[in-house]
Amino acid sequence: MKILHIMGGANDGGAEIFFSDALLALNNSGVDQQAIVNKSYKRIDQLEGLGIPIQKASFNKIFKWSTKVIIEEVISDFKPDIIHYWMGRAASFMIKGSHINIGWHSGYRGVERLRGCDYHLALTQELKLHLVRHKLPKKNIFILPIYAPYLRVKSIKREAFDTPIKVPLLLTLARLHPVKGLDILLSAMVEVPKAYLWIAGSGELESQLKQQARGLGLQNRVKFLGWREDKEALMGAADLFIFPSRNDAFGAVMIEAWAHKIPFIATKAPGPKAYINNKIDGVLVDIDNPKKLSKAINMTINDIPLQKKLIKNGYKRYQKEFTEKVFALNATNIYKEILKSKKNND
Repeated sequence: MKILHIMGGANDGGAEIFFSDALLALNNSGVDQQAIVNKSYKRIDQLEGLGIPIQKASFNKIFKWSTKVIIEEVISDFKPDIIHYWMGRAASFMIKGSHINIGWHSGYRGVERLRGCDYHLALTQELKLHLVRHKLPKKNIFILPIYAPYLRVKSIKREAFDTPIKVPLLLTLARLHPVKGLDILLSAMVEVPKAYLWIAGSGELESQLKQQARGLGLQNRVKFLGWREDKEALMGAADLFIFPSRNDAFGAVMIEAWAHKIPFIATKAPGPKAYINNKIDGVLVDIDNPKKLSKAINMTINDIPLQKKLIKNGYKRYQKEFTEKVFALNATNIYKEILKSKKNND
């Protein structure tokens, strides 16, 4: 079984980060694989360090021919059984042939660019239903949740960001983008006077969110950390993880928080809503409701038994459903089922 992965994105988004994690998991399980990635992809060295053959391409949306030539050359040389297109940009360079084309859907957008794939991978059952509503064949859609690697690292010291030791510390990791709901979290912080908040991420709303924090009088309690590569160290310092998203198909931070044993509070975006059992392994609140979000934060801060319950049950979910070994097994089983189906139909 030979798998060729194609990643056209180059951003530091969750999908791009998970792409390298996915190839790591498959590599560790012995899958014969190669990859073609955007020449600006930031984790090329990491993949090459695994011994995975990598080709770089421009993935220019207008001048596509050079990237397609590279893809065709790799297909001719490697002869993959499956080409796994990671999101819409990659699929817009799709090559038909004797191989099977699989499209990975990380969210609700980009269905049309992936429509030409033979099979589809969705993160959740809700996302699968979304694809079915967009007329993709149900029998050709498989659910493949992501996983979170667990890295045991030393926690960052709170004084690094001028944060007292004996205060509740909230953490969120997100692009500074309207969909992430960080404006709602800042509004909620007004009613959580005991707590400090670390916001790790970068994006278009940085100056606007900082201005909002100053306007609310939160500039001493809210720390903007910028883009960080040490999320495990940040999680080790935090008491609660907050995910105020307006619309996320999954939310990798959810399982990362479970893995690092941090109580998780999220809005009812599609991903968290599909997986979290309210007040069992996480706390769910309505989207765009700072009053309910602040109430949930204060409740969790003050209820130690609830914190312990969320940690215990969240970690159980992580071990059962979201480890590297579980992902690799699920992915390879899907690949095998798809290949078997093609063989039976030939």
